[in-house]
Amino acid sequence: QVQLVESGGGLVQAGGSLRLSCEASGNIIRINSMGWYRQAPGKPRELVALSTSGRSTNYGDSVKGRFTIFRDDAKNTVSLQMNSLKPEDTAVYYCNADVWTRVSYGMAYWGKGTLVTVSS
Repeated sequence: QVQLVESGGGLVQAGGSLRLSCEASGNIIRINSMGWYRQAPGKPRELVALSTSGRSTNYGDSVKGRFTIFRDDAKNTVSLQMNSLKPEDTAVYYCNADVWTRVSYGMAYWGKGTLVTVSS
Protein backbone atom coordinates (compact mmCIF):
# COMPACT_ATOMS: atom_id res chain seq x y z
CA GLN A 1 0.00 0.00 0.00
CA VAL A 2 2.97 2.28 -0.66
CA GLN A 3 3.86 4.18 -3.80
CA LEU A 4 7.18 5.75 -4.79
CA VAL A 5 7.37 8.41 -7.49
CA GLU A 6 10.66 9.63 -8.93
CA SER A 7 11.26 12.94 -10.64
CA GLY A 8 14.14 15.00 -11.98
CA GLY A 9 15.53 12.81 -14.72
CA GLY A 10 16.51 14.25 -18.05
CA LEU A 11 19.32 15.05 -20.44
CA VAL A 12 22.52 16.70 -19.25
CA GLN A 13 25.99 17.22 -20.68
CA ALA A 14 29.02 15.47 -19.25
CA GLY A 15 30.37 17.40 -16.29
CA GLY A 16 26.97 18.78 -15.44
CA SER A 17 24.68 18.20 -12.48
CA LEU A 18 21.23 16.85 -11.90
CA ARG A 19 19.06 16.25 -8.86
CA LEU A 20 16.63 13.38 -8.54
CA SER A 21 13.81 13.25 -6.01
CA CYS A 22 11.52 10.51 -4.80
CA GLU A 23 8.36 10.85 -2.75
CA ALA A 24 6.84 7.97 -0.83
CA SER A 25 3.15 7.93 -0.02
CA GLY A 26 0.53 5.54 1.25
CA ASN A 27 0.10 3.58 4.44
CA ILE A 28 3.45 4.51 5.91
CA ILE A 29 4.22 4.25 9.59
CA ARG A 30 7.95 4.68 9.19
CA ILE A 31 10.45 4.41 6.38
CA ASN A 32 13.50 2.39 7.29
CA SER A 33 16.05 2.61 4.50
CA MET A 34 15.73 4.64 1.29
CA GLY A 35 18.02 4.54 -1.67
CA TRP A 36 18.69 4.77 -5.37
CA TYR A 37 19.59 2.05 -7.82
CA ARG A 38 20.20 2.25 -11.54
CA GLN A 39 20.17 0.00 -14.54
CA ALA A 40 21.84 0.67 -17.87
CA PRO A 41 20.94 -1.26 -21.03
CA GLY A 42 22.49 -4.72 -21.00
CA LYS A 43 23.76 -4.38 -17.46
CA PRO A 44 22.44 -5.54 -14.09
CA ARG A 45 20.85 -3.22 -11.61
CA GLU A 46 23.40 -1.69 -9.26
CA LEU A 47 23.42 0.28 -6.05
CA VAL A 48 23.93 4.01 -6.44
CA ALA A 49 23.33 5.32 -2.94
CA LEU A 50 21.63 4.06 0.19
CA SER A 51 20.50 5.75 3.38
CA THR A 52 20.00 3.17 6.12
CA SER A 53 17.50 3.22 8.96
CA GLY A 54 20.29 4.61 11.15
CA ARG A 55 20.95 7.31 8.52
CA SER A 56 24.37 6.08 7.56
CA THR A 57 25.09 6.12 3.84
CA ASN A 58 26.56 3.75 1.30
CA TYR A 59 27.59 4.60 -2.24
CA GLY A 60 28.51 2.58 -5.24
CA ASP A 61 32.20 2.78 -6.03
CA SER A 62 31.60 4.45 -9.37
CA VAL A 63 29.74 7.41 -7.85
CA LYS A 64 31.66 8.04 -4.64
CA GLY A 65 32.68 11.66 -4.33
CA ARG A 66 30.26 12.77 -7.03
CA PHE A 67 26.79 11.84 -5.75
CA THR A 68 25.13 12.67 -2.44
CA ILE A 69 21.95 11.20 -0.98
CA PHE A 70 19.61 13.23 1.23
CA ARG A 71 16.61 12.24 3.34
CA ASP A 72 13.67 14.32 4.51
CA ASP A 73 11.84 12.27 7.12
CA ALA A 74 9.00 14.77 7.56
CA LYS A 75 8.12 14.59 3.86
CA ASN A 76 9.04 10.95 3.25
CA THR A 77 11.34 11.93 0.43
CA VAL A 78 14.83 11.06 -0.70
CA SER A 79 16.94 13.03 -3.14
CA LEU A 80 20.09 12.30 -5.07
CA GLN A 81 22.39 15.15 -6.00
CA MET A 82 24.52 14.10 -8.95
CA ASN A 83 27.56 16.16 -9.87
CA SER A 84 30.33 15.73 -12.43
CA LEU A 85 28.14 13.46 -14.47
CA LYS A 86 29.71 11.08 -16.94
CA PRO A 87 28.25 9.31 -19.98
CA GLU A 88 28.52 6.03 -18.09
CA ASP A 89 26.02 7.39 -15.56
CA THR A 90 23.33 7.08 -18.22
CA ALA A 91 20.69 4.72 -16.88
CA VAL A 92 17.20 4.42 -15.51
CA TYR A 93 17.34 5.38 -11.87
CA TYR A 94 14.99 3.67 -9.44
CA CYS A 95 13.96 4.79 -5.99
CA ASN A 96 13.79 2.11 -3.31
CA ALA A 97 12.38 2.16 0.20
CA ASP A 98 12.01 -0.38 2.97
CA VAL A 99 8.82 0.62 4.72
CA TRP A 100 7.16 -0.18 8.03
CA THR A 101 3.41 -0.36 7.49
CA ARG A 102 0.53 -1.58 9.60
CA VAL A 103 1.00 -5.09 8.22
CA SER A 104 4.79 -5.37 8.15
CA TYR A 105 7.84 -4.02 9.95
CA GLY A 106 9.70 -3.95 6.66
CA MET A 107 8.79 -4.41 3.02
CA ALA A 108 10.60 -3.26 -0.10
CA TYR A 109 8.94 -0.90 -2.57
CA TRP A 110 10.20 0.44 -5.88
CA GLY A 111 9.41 3.39 -8.07
CA LYS A 112 8.88 3.08 -11.81
CA GLY A 113 12.17 4.80 -12.58
CA THR A 114 13.37 8.00 -14.18
CA LEU A 115 15.76 8.16 -17.13
CA VAL A 116 19.03 10.05 -16.86
CA THR A 117 20.97 10.58 -20.07
CA VAL A 118 24.45 12.11 -20.02
CA SER A 119 25.81 13.25 -23.35
CA SER A 120 29.53 13.31 -24.14
